[in-house]
Amino acid sequence: MFEAGTSFEVVGEAETGEEAVALAAALRPQLVLMDVVLPDIDGVEAARRILSAEPSIVVVLASARRQEDLRLELQASGAAAFLRKEDISPAALQALIPHECV
Repeated sequence: MFEAGTSFEVVGEAETGEEAVALAAALRPQLVLMDVVLPDIDGVEAARRILSAEPSIVVVLASARRQEDLRLELQASGAAAFLRKEDISPAALQALIPHECV
């Protein structure tokens, strides 16, 4: 979805929360789109770790669950936003990136 015809460049993909934290530290992307449900540590904990090391990264959590079910987890993670998986689009993500980073 993001590689063809968008302004996004995919610089890394992780299969676990720990991998996501390590990749974010190594690659320092502008944006991390992460599922809430991951092997080892979940996306909420991974977001906390990523943002504690690099607060300028925009972390967006995604899940098939409703936002109301995740409101407290989202607040605790420090993530910029929560998107239901069916609502993820390049435009929705672009709106979350501060203009000075684009």
